Amino acid sequence: MLARRRTGWGPRLIAGELEMAHQSVWKVLHRDGMSRDPRAPREPAHRYEWPCPGDLLHMDTKRSARFTRPGHAVSGVRTQTSAERRARVGYQYGHAIVDDHTRLAYVELHDDERAGTVTGFTQRAREWCSVQGIHVRTVMTDNAWSYTRNRSLARIFATRGIRHLRTKPHTPHTNEKVERFHQTMAREWGYGVMYPSSRHRQRALRYWLRHYNERRAHSALGGKAPISRVRNVCRHDT
Repeated sequence: MLARRRTGWGPRLIAGELEMAHQSVWKVLHRDGMSRDPRAPREPAHRYEWPCPGDLLHMDTKRSARFTRPGHAVSGVRTQTSAERRARVGYQYGHAIVDDHTRLAYVELHDDERAGTVTGFTQRAREWCSVQGIHVRTVMTDNAWSYTRNRSLARIFATRGIRHLRTKPHTPHTNEKVERFHQTMAREWGYGVMYPSSRHRQRALRYWLRHYNERRAHSALGGKAPISRVRNVCRHDT
C-alpha cells in the first residue's frame, strides 16, 4: 500500500519492485480499496431552457458518408468489391440549427463546412425562422474557424443584431441540444431506413424533418411536437 501511495503504480509495476506475484499484489490492493485510482468527479449536468423562441439557437454540423449502395450499418453485409473500395464518394455535411425553447430544427446538406457555406446556411436558416414567426436573438456555436473566424457570418450577426455565443473548449454539452438532434437525425433518418444510395437519403431529409418538427412527440415538450411551442409565441400566448 505504501508503494501504491508513493508511486501511483498499478499492481504489475508494484509486483516487480517488491518481487512479489502480480496476483498477490492485486488482491491486497483490491481488499483495501486501492486497486484503482478514484475517478475525477464529473461536472454536474446543467439543464436549462431559454424562455422564448429565438432567444437561443444552437448551430453545428455533422458529417455523413455518401454511398452508392446500402452499407453494413443497415444491411449487415460487409463485402465490398475492389471497384467500390477505389471509388471515393466522399461525405456530406449536415448543417443544423435548433431552437432552444421549441426544439424546432432547420437542416441543409452540403459538400463542405467552409465559411461561405456556413454563412449562406445561416442566412437561410434565419429567414426560415422568420417565416415561422421566430425572431433570432442569439446563436451558439462551437469554436470551429468557420464560425469564429468567419467575417461574413459576423457581418450577418452584426447587421441583424444577433448575439454570437461560443462554447467553452472541451464542453460539448453546452451545445447539447443540437448534438442530441444530430443523434436523433442519424438514428431515425440516416440509419432508420435502408436507402439505395445517399442521393435517395438526401431526398428523404425534407420529409423526415417535417415529421420531426410537426408530428414527432418530444419527451422534453411533454410529448408534443416542436411546432406546438411555436404557435403560441412567447409573450403573445392566447
